[in-house]
Amino acid sequence: MNKDLIELAKACPDLIVQVRLGDLLEANRQLIAEVKQELEQQIADSKAETYITREKVMEITGKSAVTIWRWQKDKYLVPASTVGGTYRYRMSDVRRIMEGDSSQDGDAA
Repeated sequence: MNKDLIELAKACPDLIVQVRLGDLLEANRQLIAEVKQELEQQIADSKAETYITREKVMEITGKSAVTIWRWQKDKYLVPASTVGGTYRYRMSDVRRIMEGDSSQDGDAA
């Protein structure tokens, strides 16, 4: 129904609609509750730690496998866990590196 109202508003911007004040207040409460729930979910999702592969780190940072290896050796980017011998890195660590961009690599790319 919300999309129908938006489409109606776009099609007839000068349309006058009569609404009871109680209905308007209830619609606002419902909208606020929905937005609050979405924001709480986004905050919870952003706090949840994710783990990414070396290839994803290379894609995000634009650095080579050698640089990632060097960062790991220098304990600049430490793998959080290994799954079947595959290194995983904390996304929060990659973000920290990207925000600080204190390159310890000498990589051009």
